[in-house]
Amino acid sequence: MAEESSAEENSAPIAPGLAMALAPVEEDAPRRRGPDPLAALRNWTPRTRLGRMVMNGEILTFEEALATGFPVREVEIVDALLPEMEDDVLSVNMIQRMTDSGRRVRFNVLCAVGNGDGYVGLSICKGKEVASTIQKAITQAKLNLIPVFRGNGSWESAEGPGNSIPFKAKGRSGSTRVTLLPAPSGKGLVIGDYGRRVLKLAGVEDVWSRSSGQTRSTINFAKATFNALEVLGQAKVNDQVREKLHITIGRRNA
Repeated sequence: MAEESSAEENSAPIAPGLAMALAPVEEDAPRRRGPDPLAALRNWTPRTRLGRMVMNGEILTFEEALATGFPVREVEIVDALLPEMEDDVLSVNMIQRMTDSGRRVRFNVLCAVGNGDGYVGLSICKGKEVASTIQKAITQAKLNLIPVFRGNGSWESAEGPGNSIPFKAKGRSGSTRVTLLPAPSGKGLVIGDYGRRVLKLAGVEDVWSRSSGQTRSTINFAKATFNALEVLGQAKVNDQVREKLHITIGRRNA
């Protein structure tokens, strides 16, 4: 009976990130350089109700976590449910300020994260050291994840799920304005470099764009692109339009 109960416990459902973290390490596996990204999951003690539900196997996907309505306040929740997350440090700026005690140096880091399949986050953080500030920005960006609307909004698009956006969306940050427009399949990301990197992490592959204002500002251009995706996700779409434009929210194969 004890063997049967232990077998049932081992076969209980578990989040994909936790399964990777708790899997036995092979002796012949190549060693990873730098800090282990799964180390935090091995020593994770949930402090929120949502975290305990993920740890107990009650929630296995990020979509289920969003459906609960509980806020995501622990980065380990994202690591457990979306282990395929990638990060991109968009900008690292040094800020100098003269004080009575001398020159004060701090760093301003802009970071974006995404799984390349419908989820993206953006964050900007300040700190005294570059490495710790980058890690802080990555953590904050994971807690700011948003689902991305994708679909076939262009009249030139073929039938089937598209990699563009379903309709036009406008974003702003400071004086920078970015307008995202649906594009046919194969067109690519016709947008500035930092907007392209944000959209690539979001899983958008084809888009037209227009921009105005101080577009050379790295932070404002990336934040305006992210704001356009936020505005896109706030649209209310009925089932008929969703089926016509092949709209997908978040991951396609969740």
